[in-house]
Amino acid sequence: METAERFRDAVEKGELDALGELFTEDIRLYSPVKFTPFEGRPMVLGLFGVLLRTFEDFRYVGDFEGTAETSGDGEAARSAILVFRAAVNGKEIHGIDLLQFDEAGLIKEFTVMVRPQSAVHALGQAVLEGLVADGLAPQAVDR
Repeated sequence: METAERFRDAVEKGELDALGELFTEDIRLYSPVKFTPFEGRPMVLGLFGVLLRTFEDFRYVGDFEGTAETSGDGEAARSAILVFRAAVNGKEIHGIDLLQFDEAGLIKEFTVMVRPQSAVHALGQAVLEGLVADGLAPQAVDR
């Protein structure tokens, strides 16, 4: 089974251990709600734990394959796009996951794009709350 298919299967089953086997140690995840990427397998797996709890009715509805330049090194890499639909706190989300692979077929870069803007905001709030609850992000200080 190709890495993209294994990834899709692991996400749909909520299997974090299976996801971890598909990521490089230095994976970078580019989020629609954070300017800098999440870096490293432990952090990205922690984020996926939050995402799997946050999304409601998550489902992949399509896929595409090809090559695309990566953000990290600017090299063309074999890539897959998985199209998804979900909801967060009742807001419908349409999105894509762009997976980019290293020479061994592991995911080295992962970019998530979602729409509409109101869903991006809802997702950002829910993910931040989950990261704070899991000890992966500091508690915001009100000033």
